Amino acid sequence: MEVEKLRKEETLAMRKRLIGQSCRLFYSSDPVKIVRARGQYLFDENGMQYLDCISNVHHVGHCHPSITKAAAAQMDLLNTNTRFLHDNIVMYADRLAATLPDKLCVFYFVNSGSEANDLALRLAQQYTQHEDVIVLDHAYHGHLMSLIDISPYKFRKLAGQKEWVHVAPLPDIYRGIYKENNPDPGKAYADTVKDLIEEVHRKGRKISAFFAESLPSVGGQIILPQGYSAKVAEYVHAAGGVFVADEVQTGFGRVGSHFWAFQLQGEDFCPDIVTMGKPMGNGHPLACVATTAEIAGAFTANGVEYFNTFGGNPVSCAIGLAVLDVIEKEDLRGNAVRVGAHLKGLSTELQSRHDIIGDVRGVGLFVGIELVTNREERTPATKTAAYEEYRICVSTDGPWDNILKFKPPMCFRMKDAEHVVQSIDHILTGYRACSFL
Repeated sequence: MEVEKLRKEETLAMRKRLIGQSCRLFYSSDPVKIVRARGQYLFDENGMQYLDCISNVHHVGHCHPSITKAAAAQMDLLNTNTRFLHDNIVMYADRLAATLPDKLCVFYFVNSGSEANDLALRLAQQYTQHEDVIVLDHAYHGHLMSLIDISPYKFRKLAGQKEWVHVAPLPDIYRGIYKENNPDPGKAYADTVKDLIEEVHRKGRKISAFFAESLPSVGGQIILPQGYSAKVAEYVHAAGGVFVADEVQTGFGRVGSHFWAFQLQGEDFCPDIVTMGKPMGNGHPLACVATTAEIAGAFTANGVEYFNTFGGNPVSCAIGLAVLDVIEKEDLRGNAVRVGAHLKGLSTELQSRHDIIGDVRGVGLFVGIELVTNREERTPATKTAAYEEYRICVSTDGPWDNILKFKPPMCFRMKDAEHVVQSIDHILTGYRACSFL
């Protein structure tokens, strides 16, 4: 049966009537109605093409034929829950294990990054028998109540900070308390976590986990200073806690040089728990928690079965396996290195011609351009960052919404990077001209 096609105005009217208004649309003043997609391109109902710079979920490209083929084939054969023995879940876990340090060898499959982070929180608290959690300022870890509680980005707008949650400074060397001129910003920021742990202990409380994105995204496309994670892990372990690396946004080769963003911190660092999500299923709901045998054993020992109806089902795992195949066969990590460097280089060159660009940072296809009204004061240029460029999908983030963030599908090409930077140049040139009028 063919689905009835609605005019854009009808779709928008029905959405306003039927869908909760807190579920917001991109470009709310004039929403784009997307009806199909391929690779890094989106198409509206009139066939207009848009360059997608924000869909890190569609990791290997929208509607990749290898992914849709794998999904359809498995769906036509079998889809059931994980209480039945099946090859796909173990084959997929084995493939994931090959990308991770040896100690991260036990996997729990779920359906979203929020589910993964909620389970990671449970694992940490069960293993340590402690409650308290340290998170980074401006962090976002998901939409469940447990995760809003550990997400300053959300809880500061709602009920506020819980007694068991403690917020460490964001290790932002451009705007934070320790900047790029600090001789060892990694240790300086890590020592703020040490100080926070001591403060928690003075209150008679104990740390279960330090919980952080490997590259804070909502916080502003932040690249953690070298040595930070290893030193934090040292302090957290000494306090009896575990280190949780949230790779929901950054995993699966986005940084190019490594499969996981936490690996940027060096071979001597390994988290105790890793969560993953968005890119895993290329748009299909698939997520996971990887942890150690010791932590998994403590979770099993509580005597309560963990069961997830859809997590790790045969279709999801078939899709996950296909995504891994495409990453390898199409050298998408290599592409992230090459195109990401080109995008960053072009943006840095643009910075030399536009004073409003205060900072360009990133690794692989995880790039941020921070806009400021004054380079000396580093005053956020929030209004300018909000400008919407026609036919290029870019969004902003950071505490002041002044950072243009780029997390495109991994098939993003050199010409796409050039097109984006040319468009930014055009906008900023026009903005500068208007400011002199």
